[in-house]
Amino acid sequence: MFTRRVSTEVHEFDGVFFGSPAQFKVTSVIGHVFSVDFPPKYQDWAATDPLDLFEAQIVKNESNPKAHICRHLNQEARGCRYLVLWLDCDREGENICFEVIQSTGFNIKDTYRARFSAVTEKDVMKALDNLSTPNRDEALAVDARQEIDLKVGVAFTRYQTSYFQGKYGNLDSRVISYGPCQTPTLGFCVQRYLQINTFKPEKFWSLHPYIIFQGYEIQLEWQRGRLFDKTVAMMFQKLVAEDGFLEVTEISEKQETKGRPVGLNTVNLLKVASSALGFGPHMAMQIAERLYTQGYISYPRTESTAYPPSFDFRGTLSAQANSPTWGSYVQGLLANGYHKPRSGTDVGDHPPITPMKSVTEDTLGSDAWKLYQYICQHFIGTVSPDCKYLRRKVEFSIGGESFHCTGHQVIAKGFTAIMPWLAINDKNIPSFTKGQKIEVSKLELYEGTTSPPDYLTESELISLMEKHGIGTDASIPVHINNICERNYVQVQASRRLVPTTLGITLVRGYQSIDPDLCLPDIRSFIEQQITLIAKGQADHHCVVQHVIQQFKQKFSYFVKKIEDMDALFEAQFSALTDSGRAMSKCGKCLRYMKYISAQPTRLYCGTCEEVYYLPPMGTIKLYKELSCPLDNFELLVCSMPGPEGKAFPLCPYCYSNPPFEGIESLINTVKNGPSGKIGKGAGMPCTLCPHPTCPNSLVSQGVCACPECSGTLVLDPLSAPKWRLCCNKCNCLVFLAQGAHRISTTKERCPECDSSVVEVDFNKKTTPLEDGSTLHRGCILCDELLHSLVEMKHGRGFRRMGSRGGRGRGGGRRGGYRGRGRGKMVDPKMSFRDF
Repeated sequence: MFTRRVSTEVHEFDGVFFGSPAQFKVTSVIGHVFSVDFPPKYQDWAATDPLDLFEAQIVKNESNPKAHICRHLNQEARGCRYLVLWLDCDREGENICFEVIQSTGFNIKDTYRARFSAVTEKDVMKALDNLSTPNRDEALAVDARQEIDLKVGVAFTRYQTSYFQGKYGNLDSRVISYGPCQTPTLGFCVQRYLQINTFKPEKFWSLHPYIIFQGYEIQLEWQRGRLFDKTVAMMFQKLVAEDGFLEVTEISEKQETKGRPVGLNTVNLLKVASSALGFGPHMAMQIAERLYTQGYISYPRTESTAYPPSFDFRGTLSAQANSPTWGSYVQGLLANGYHKPRSGTDVGDHPPITPMKSVTEDTLGSDAWKLYQYICQHFIGTVSPDCKYLRRKVEFSIGGESFHCTGHQVIAKGFTAIMPWLAINDKNIPSFTKGQKIEVSKLELYEGTTSPPDYLTESELISLMEKHGIGTDASIPVHINNICERNYVQVQASRRLVPTTLGITLVRGYQSIDPDLCLPDIRSFIEQQITLIAKGQADHHCVVQHVIQQFKQKFSYFVKKIEDMDALFEAQFSALTDSGRAMSKCGKCLRYMKYISAQPTRLYCGTCEEVYYLPPMGTIKLYKELSCPLDNFELLVCSMPGPEGKAFPLCPYCYSNPPFEGIESLINTVKNGPSGKIGKGAGMPCTLCPHPTCPNSLVSQGVCACPECSGTLVLDPLSAPKWRLCCNKCNCLVFLAQGAHRISTTKERCPECDSSVVEVDFNKKTTPLEDGSTLHRGCILCDELLHSLVEMKHGRGFRRMGSRGGRGRGGGRRGGYRGRGRGKMVDPKMSFRDF
């Protein structure tokens, strides 16, 4: 052949095509010839509403303009009669086929498709003798995925980046991206993090008797496993100890088989590479592709684990017979007869990954050799005998409890001889006879603690992605690599994926707005629809439009609720000078929550990853370390500024999440919480809470109806010594006996107006009581003494009657509601009658 270099190499030679002499030209591309993008008018972020991107037309531009692949293909095609496409035999390869057809200008009638699974002479010649036509449906399936991923990913990413850019000092908003596959992949990692973070360990106990018999010391396993009640476990310990002798009740012996593996597909190769070889999925795929192009292994992108009926097992084994590593084992298989592989799954794409020719470590290098070695060992294992072993189980009884021990004895190593990491280890136990009694040498009550699951490994993440249909065998490594490169997760020891603060906050933000955005369900549905396109069972245009419209609605909702995500970001990425401080304990995890004073003020629980909005005005402090009886959150008190500013207690959880139905209609402030709940600027403080027994609720602290509105005057518990009542709805303020030691509400009700009776403990020096006593109970509306001490600061319903020091003679009961001609007061607590 003659070779020349243009954009890529061109090889020319003479040969035979369809039985006639022909001149061949062979050249290549560099991945996709074209990539999808938006037209220039949509490239300006500032001038484009991300919502418009969902309806925008897309264009295909040359992926690598500097390489001039499109021009190269067009020039080389001139003067050629036929086009034969030798691209990878998967959907991406099929899509590139049509990109090449577009670039060369060939008529589809003069275009052929070569289908092959390995770059060997046998496979190449077979493909040339069995040319077919390109599959447009598979190419359209890739077009559909590209358009969906472009529009959805760019719209969400642009909006998020623009919204968060420059908002927080320690957040790089360039990485606030969204991807229909990337984000659910991250969601799996964060879900495991949340399981670990919320795990509550429990103590357990297990009983382990020991025996010494025929030179063996054996620990017996309890049939009950473990118990979570120490008292019960100690009871069983006592029963066993009192008996002292174990009786052999059953001896069983059974030959068992550990089956050889099925064929190796891409997902299983990536899992082994991560868990056993120490390669990330992205690196493993790069090595596998290089081994494939060098002709050492078959095509590495396959979902099938079943070999085709025509697979040449003897020829593939013979290629490994001279290997210095496993040649002797392979020669034994060829001489004694290899076994038919187990039936796997045939997806109809490519055969399982197998070695194509023998090579040494010196030729490949360390990393490539490790992967090649495993592929060889796995293939040889699939045609090796099963592993067979004898399993012996001896059961014992003592004190009414059952225990057992088991032993293994390998009969035939089978495939584990070539895959030793899967071997069954011999475990010898002595010979027992049924009915035999053996004394317990030691009895142990083991105490342990349950432990949380560990962070996901790459191998486990790949399994989850495969199970839920996230990505393909080719794209799974790309998605995992993306969440690592964008600092959403970090790969730590044993290749475990630990989410970063950014990754956790991002997923929590999606969960708070629309969990579908980070759950695998939608992507799994999309992949199913794309598969139907590839099979010709669904229309490309209809599928794309349906999915785009769904995501367009989700995007609109996301934009409306972005403040929910912002609340989580602000809690984690606030400015370095305002990082918040610990204030009160969370009722869920009993750990301190962080108070963020920047507007809107809020509490953030780092353990539960929850945000609780607080009143927008006033100073927030801890309230006597008291807790809410409903949810165990520590109470806070909000004090409004100024000498006449009122103060009221509140529960952070109840304030953001009112626990009683109908409470929204009683909250006077505008509801502008981004989550649809009573959020920023409005909520349910204790002065609106109808809890019947809480000492801080409206039922306990409410005194009488407000003369200005439909609210209730509530005792301000922190107003001493300038005692006052504050309306729980308006600004009405009523001052009570000034300088009193204590004023508190009681459970007694006024028989005339049904207001709560208050108890006043006057100062000894200034007590208005004639006998010099200090304690007095009464209704502030009906009791002449107390009413005479009332001063209305805001509002007109309470007129001060008589002098403060007098008993209010003649003034009596003319103030308040009665003075305004309303007759007997309605129970102020019935302000909740709308429930």
